[in-house]
Amino acid sequence: MLSNSTNSNLIDITKQFVKHKLQNAEGGHDWFHTLRVFNNSKLIAKTENVDMLVVCLGALLHDIADSKFYDGDETIGPKIAREFLFKHDVDSTVIEHVIKIIENISFNKSLEKSEKFNSSELDVIQDADRLDAIGAIGIARCFNYGGFKNRPIFDPNILPKMDMTKEEYKASTAPTINHFYEKLLLLKDRMNTNTGKRIAQERHKFMEQFLDRFYSEWDGIQ
Repeated sequence: MLSNSTNSNLIDITKQFVKHKLQNAEGGHDWFHTLRVFNNSKLIAKTENVDMLVVCLGALLHDIADSKFYDGDETIGPKIAREFLFKHDVDSTVIEHVIKIIENISFNKSLEKSEKFNSSELDVIQDADRLDAIGAIGIARCFNYGGFKNRPIFDPNILPKMDMTKEEYKASTAPTINHFYEKLLLLKDRMNTNTGKRIAQERHKFMEQFLDRFYSEWDGIQ
């Protein structure tokens, strides 16, 4: 996977750093989320022409300080990642690429109208991150975060708000079910790689089945 023992050692050190940093994180954005994104990134990267060191470091550091847990501050994650990578003498080109990935991976970033950073490595990690937001795990993470924020599960009088701006999306306090329509069900058609698209199809179907069952139980039909 990686070209030499130095890179492998760096990945191991990064894993330990991230695991420690996220030990008290919310359950949907904890070390296990990062590990799943890391593993899915390696899976997707097998069919892509990418720099595996950038993919591995980007996947491990992508959620080192998610802005929604830092009052919306999007500068903290890149700052922590940059300091860590600089401390371990990582090549400056690799550092800058990883920082760009962290700055551009989030769904809310895609809601901006400005020109965006693009790279094959970002495509891979973004797909892996989005896969973890859908399917069975995505459903579990969605409700875990909703509970963490003390949001209602569902309110039929509050309709999903589509086509939100980045600012509206970040400020939303809508019921958890609304998040399926405002983000999760949109991800299937926003995947970058063929592998990501294939896996997303099945996970998307599972979410649709869950929602059908949810509404049937809510209405007392099943």
